Amino acid sequence: MPSGRGKKAWLIVLGGLTLLGGVAPCLAAPASASASAAARCRALRSFEWPQLVIEEARMVPAGPAHSLPGEAPATAPGAILPEHCLFIATLAPRTGAHGQRLGIGIELRLPIAWNGRFAFEGGGGLDGILRPSYGSVWGTIRPPALARGFAVASTDGGHRSPSMLDPHFALDQQARIDYAYNAVDQATVIAKALLARFYGRAPHRSYFIGCSNGGRQGMMVAERMPLQYDGVVAGDPTFRLTRINIDQAWNEIVLARAAPKDAKGRPILSRVMSEADLRLVANAVVKQCDALDGLADGMINDYRACHFDPAVLTCRGAKTPACLTPAQVTALEALMGGPRNSRGRPLYAAFPYDAGIADPVFYHMHFGTSPNGVLNSADATLGFGSLRYFSMTPPESGFDVMRFDFDRDPQRLLETAQINDADSVYLETFARHGKLILYHGLSDQGVSPLATAEWYDRLQSANRGPVEQWARLFLVPGMTHCGGGPATDEFDMLAAIQAWVEEGRAPGRIIARGKSFPGVTRPLCPYPTIARYKGGDPKSEKSFACER
Repeated sequence: MPSGRGKKAWLIVLGGLTLLGGVAPCLAAPASASASAAARCRALRSFEWPQLVIEEARMVPAGPAHSLPGEAPATAPGAILPEHCLFIATLAPRTGAHGQRLGIGIELRLPIAWNGRFAFEGGGGLDGILRPSYGSVWGTIRPPALARGFAVASTDGGHRSPSMLDPHFALDQQARIDYAYNAVDQATVIAKALLARFYGRAPHRSYFIGCSNGGRQGMMVAERMPLQYDGVVAGDPTFRLTRINIDQAWNEIVLARAAPKDAKGRPILSRVMSEADLRLVANAVVKQCDALDGLADGMINDYRACHFDPAVLTCRGAKTPACLTPAQVTALEALMGGPRNSRGRPLYAAFPYDAGIADPVFYHMHFGTSPNGVLNSADATLGFGSLRYFSMTPPESGFDVMRFDFDRDPQRLLETAQINDADSVYLETFARHGKLILYHGLSDQGVSPLATAEWYDRLQSANRGPVEQWARLFLVPGMTHCGGGPATDEFDMLAAIQAWVEEGRAPGRIIARGKSFPGVTRPLCPYPTIARYKGGDPKSEKSFACER
């Protein structure tokens, strides 16, 4: 198992969440059950599956969750995990043509006190790390699924890398396919076979839970593995990764136009705008749009009525802390408007102006911290590598992304889009038995929530009957990618999907809290409704109704 996750990526911006659903952790198993389970766990070492190389099958005593070294925040902060059997293996291990370590890594944790349910935890970034399969979704599900009695699996996406930013696996054709969907598919089948072997029966319910690339994987599960899972939770999904890569190229190019140059003539993106400039913008957005939902509380619920124009902040003279230069306004408009070709046709969605635009992750996503022309924003470090090695066919490691042609070059991404982008809206088989919850932060700095909303609109148009009977989307005001920001970003989507699948209780509203607003609760409302203040205690979710 790898010893570290590598440096932090923009895809792993977290907010610590608390359990809201009243689910108690598992009780310890009797000693006799533990002894029997230990024998069954050891017996998994002889589990036979074509091309499966077993690395571990051992008991883990009850105790606190552990993160991979260097991982912050913790994978499952504060969680106490039950006694369980840990199984680790690699399917079809091999060395790629360029020396990469390839093969589908699988981790499965089987609690002694099993509740009969199976959860698959999605990955993040470009994967490559076999993360602990606690079912915590980057620490956002508390307690994690394993502590609730679920058996939980995870995968490295079909390759091992020093960090989740490493795109070199994509030089291998099969590794691209594994990352796109095959690793989750194969790991699911093997994990369920192991459950039957260990427990003597199949799970009576199966769930997929993930955010970021894990959200994309969740959508892919509903699209390409429609019979494998009863419920799917897909947060802030990178389901159009190739389009996101185009957006990342666009962001750096439009910012470069407004950037001062270093001694070598290279644009210094960190000097286009300061974090203070973005706070100025965020304050203006909140001032204009906060009360549109009936209450000025620091959260913009009615994002569709928020028609903010950054031009209102244009300096009438010299630049001051209270205004933006015309070049800054133009750059911000292009950044938030999303990429377009020379005919003005959108190549990806726009981004809404929201309170979280002042969050540091937004700044570091696009502007970085480099004092010179060496780009170090997440758009460049993650996005450029992903574009060159993964999205482009064939890969071109030396491609100058700053010269990306928005008329010609998008065509070079179509082949990868066909296997990797979870863009289909034909989910007829899944809809007949499964439930899907999507959620997305309205201040997501790298993946547009409007793209997810547009996909949901297409889902409504393409499927017969009310889609909300089996699929719902929740947009989270102020939340950045998968958590954080000035938001009520603490909510229990696992409890919500479980109640919907097993009890038929569709989530009409999901109650949320957040460290940014102590003592405050808010309802997350199913799209296209939003939370509107109706009077009463301004701190209570009960004072809000979900309305259009």
